[in-house]
Amino acid sequence: QVPLVESGGGLVQPGGSLRLSCTTSRTIFNFNAMGWYRQAPGKERELVAAFTRGGSTNYADSVKGRFTISRDNAKNTVYLQMNSLKPEDTAVYYCNAIYYGAHYWGEGTLVTVSL
Repeated sequence: QVPLVESGGGLVQPGGSLRLSCTTSRTIFNFNAMGWYRQAPGKERELVAAFTRGGSTNYADSVKGRFTISRDNAKNTVYLQMNSLKPEDTAVYYCNAIYYGAHYWGEGTLVTVSL
């Protein structure tokens, strides 16, 4: 099992910023991949940003230039810095890890971008 605990969601105005955190008791360096997905109401879950085991990063086109994924291996934590937030970024954000081919998910944290 890979427990994943997210934090940092909330309500923010358009143009604002939030930082999400995902912490695990496992050693994230050993994961095949780790990152963030989101699911908006009535839509499918989609990749937002992720690290691969080799250290490269993938971003959804819709967040490039606004969101940044980073990690602290010593704290077994991955972060998602979200800037210039838009109403269409409103969603439940889920932390994801791939370990020995299996996907593991956090419970999600809600991000609401609204006036």
